[in-house]
Amino acid sequence: MGLFDTLRNSPALRGALGQLEAAVLPTVLNEVFGQGGQGGLNAIVAKLEQAGLGAEVKSWLGNGQNLPISAEQLQQVLGSDMVRQLAAKFNVPIDQLSQILAEQLPRAIDHASPDGKLPHNA
Repeated sequence: MGLFDTLRNSPALRGALGQLEAAVLPTVLNEVFGQGGQGGLNAIVAKLEQAGLGAEVKSWLGNGQNLPISAEQLQQVLGSDMVRQLAAKFNVPIDQLSQILAEQLPRAIDHASPDGKLPHNA
């Protein structure tokens, strides 16, 4: 099972999807965390650390509990324009998309870093 399958099947996520159907979630996540102009997970991690969220990022890379990040914090890091464009592209309210992404980012980084570090190409 791949990263996006794991995230899509998360019980917490299933109830929160609303208009963002499970079939669309991997595409949205791939645009944000993959090839969507943000530079992948490593670039997002660097942006989060620069924004003062190093403790949260460290918890996602470690083996303990993942500290949360708010939708507002993530939107500031990704940029309001990107979130607005994704919301429009997938016809999802901006606040709902931001919340789902804020819930999934820690899981995505945690899943991509089983040994405590992200691969160089992530």
